[in-house]
Amino acid sequence: MLTALEVITTVVFGVMVGVEFSVAFVINPILSALPEDSGQLGRAHGGRMLGAVMPVWYIGSLVLVTVWAIAGRHHDGVGLVVTAGALLILSVIMSLLLLVPINNRSKTWTPENRPADWKQQSNRWDRFHYVRVAVIIAAFTLLVAALA
Repeated sequence: MLTALEVITTVVFGVMVGVEFSVAFVINPILSALPEDSGQLGRAHGGRMLGAVMPVWYIGSLVLVTVWAIAGRHHDGVGLVVTAGALLILSVIMSLLLLVPINNRSKTWTPENRPADWKQQSNRWDRFHYVRVAVIIAAFTLLVAALA
């Protein structure tokens, strides 16, 4: 049973990390290269879509990591799982304090109502997102190491 939990947690968490990595290094650079207002409209739509899905994914991953840490508390690697969970909590706190406020504003922007500093706010979100991606990659690496 623990092995199934480890695999499910690793896959769910790993796919989430892949989505966040893709947003940082594939999707947003593509959107930034689009002409005129297309990139900003794409980011607003992405903010609405992923803003609805990612909180569930982050919390679900945290629940799975917590259950793994509890169920495997007497097994080797539990320290890695607990540390991964702490990093995931850090990423959630970062999200709530730094990224969500910007996302909540930017997902409503259109070319007609966006603020004058919308590009600076988008760049700030990107910088915070790069840090969050690094944190969740570290957490994922620890989970994978705990499997060994």
